[in-house]
Amino acid sequence: MKKVFLISSMLLFLNSCGYKPSSYYSKKIVGEKVYTKVEVSLSDPQNAILIKDALNRALYSRLKSQTTKREDADSAIKLSYKSIKFRPLQYNRNGYVVYYQANITLNFIFEKEKKREERLIVGHYEFPIRPSAIISNNLRFKAIEQGSLKALDEFISYLSAKGLFNVKK
Repeated sequence: MKKVFLISSMLLFLNSCGYKPSSYYSKKIVGEKVYTKVEVSLSDPQNAILIKDALNRALYSRLKSQTTKREDADSAIKLSYKSIKFRPLQYNRNGYVVYYQANITLNFIFEKEKKREERLIVGHYEFPIRPSAIISNNLRFKAIEQGSLKALDEFISYLSAKGLFNVKK
């Protein structure tokens, strides 16, 4: 009985004070239709495809925004892949690496109306690997995708927290 009362009073409090989650404001900033462009790196072109797919999926799943053509878009997100580095985090007793961290550096450019925001963000993804094994392409692609998602989440949070853009209610 106490739990029900506590939960209902918490919900009533949060609802009455005008609380809205950050995703509400993020969606207002980004808009319903977003143009996305990923610059292809000549040294590693397959990463652009992974990053673009991750970006489009994240925009839809987190903000319910759809990607569209430039002329129909409310805003634009352009990003370019700068680098990826794999750093060993943990070794076993024989000296083999068993845990890696992938650091994916992306440059984000967000444009809406006449406002522009640019930020270089590093997305991190940690993953285990079998001792004496090498990083396979599947693990590498998953690390790039997950690190890109984390970097995108950080960028959207940055836009919301900075409050650069006037949100019309």
